Amino acid sequence: MSVIEKPNRTFLSSELSFTWENLKPYFDNLLSREIESKADLMQWLNDRSELNAVLEEEFAWRYIRMNIDTTNKNLQESFQFFVEKVNPEIAPFENKLNQKLYDSDYKKELTEDGFPILLRSVANQIELFREENIPLFTKLESESQKYGAISAGLSIVYNGEEFTLQAAAKFLKNTNREIREEVYYLIQNRRFEEVEKLDNLFNELVELRQQVAQNADFENYRDYMFKSMGRFDYSVADCEAFHESIKKHLVPLLKEVTEKRKKMLGLETLKPWDLSVDINLQEPLKPFDSGEELLEKTIACFDKIDPFFGECLREMNRKKHLDLESKKGKAPGGFNYPLYESGYPFIYMNAVGSFRDIVTMIHEGGHAIHSVLSHELDLVDFKGLTSEIAELASMSMELISMDNWDVFFDNEADLKRAKRDQLIDILGTLPWVATIDKFQHWIYTHKNHTVEERNNYWLELTEEFSSGEVDWTGAEKFKASQWQRQLHLYEVPFYYIEYGMAQLGAVALWRNYKKDPKKTIQRYKNALSLGYTKSIGEIYEAAGIKFDFSNEYVQELSHFIYEELQQTFKD
Repeated sequence: MSVIEKPNRTFLSSELSFTWENLKPYFDNLLSREIESKADLMQWLNDRSELNAVLEEEFAWRYIRMNIDTTNKNLQESFQFFVEKVNPEIAPFENKLNQKLYDSDYKKELTEDGFPILLRSVANQIELFREENIPLFTKLESESQKYGAISAGLSIVYNGEEFTLQAAAKFLKNTNREIREEVYYLIQNRRFEEVEKLDNLFNELVELRQQVAQNADFENYRDYMFKSMGRFDYSVADCEAFHESIKKHLVPLLKEVTEKRKKMLGLETLKPWDLSVDINLQEPLKPFDSGEELLEKTIACFDKIDPFFGECLREMNRKKHLDLESKKGKAPGGFNYPLYESGYPFIYMNAVGSFRDIVTMIHEGGHAIHSVLSHELDLVDFKGLTSEIAELASMSMELISMDNWDVFFDNEADLKRAKRDQLIDILGTLPWVATIDKFQHWIYTHKNHTVEERNNYWLELTEEFSSGEVDWTGAEKFKASQWQRQLHLYEVPFYYIEYGMAQLGAVALWRNYKKDPKKTIQRYKNALSLGYTKSIGEIYEAAGIKFDFSNEYVQELSHFIYEELQQTFKD
């Protein structure tokens, strides 16, 4: 593969300082420039794309560095400066530039792939823009980051040693049930200390979001977000169909596997601290010891699928675009952040040596490959993926990589066990996604609800989408606030059902891969190379699958998952 080189800027200064005084002339230039031909319009679009790429990358680096060390006040202030002093100034210009594009006489000549999608999005942004929402967006951006800061500060002391909650989770895989229970209560009690603070933060976020929707003439924030997120290819009714399909076909499978877990563990009652331990009471898989080893083995795994995939990670490593290990003061979670000017993205995660870390690394690696494959597209707008497309890349990589997980495991038994755990996780993930999504629909369509009403509805949903096999006696007070674990509710509202839609797509792609690996990988790469120049359905079709979450299709895919899972239980 040819290595991506950061291009020389042709519109912006290479020594640009990121203050509004220095940035404003570029926006003024774009706004006042005469456009007298299609060629002029294309140059205008390219210059605007360069400006967007530079600004988004600068914002990305400030966000990444702040998350790596939440204790560094300077990094926090650098991020906040961009949020509070730069972004609010840009927003009105973005709307004016969108209007300039939409009003251009030469817009109709933009018929090449990608432009119909771009123009559709531009029209949508113009329709949604409200000047009075700019300060609200600034406040939402600032307030939502408090969740990460609160979460990053949580730790427990066990056997005289301090552990972040991410690191402490390894004890929930311990074969000693007494240890699991003890650490479970330490973790949950520590979380419970922050429940009121997180409730208050969420109340504030919900109120601000509802105000944004009201300002834009929407009945509620749910309906506003469907439009804001550009959900042109599916509706609220389709999401409700997804919820019902998952409840009908995946929840029964989850129940069956959970019953099997209880039986294989030899337990009369299954408790919350029994859900992460190995189903055969084996010690947790230990596939790597360091972030360096995790990367090395992931590259080897990717090389076996397609050498291009491994080389993407090698180049990211050369550029130091990776921060993989969990450490105190580092915000929780994991992500792949596109860097539109540099080309190679940044992978951030909190590895502690667990099997789930492998899946996270491979997942984010799928996103990274997507970033690289779509980098050659002309405009940043063509690379700005919808989540339904982005998550297809990452979740498919999780599944198609499984046969090459032997690089992480020394024997066939551990490899089979890892595959089994991955498929069991899918059976848990899809109902959880449906729960979180349905929860969000309720939150924003039930204005002025109380904390108690919200928690009660959450408890209803957990009954609707759970196996019903877990006994919460003694831990009831923790159950009602379990939703607070979900970062998306605080930081990226309504971005979650995409995981479920993409998971179904990934299962379908994996099914194709098992039949014809070479053809499927080529289709996968072709689809990822499209960026967002086609509709979601067309991109799924390019990958050789359907964008479909109907009752019939979910049933078909659930049967496939079930059959594959059964194979992992056989000797």
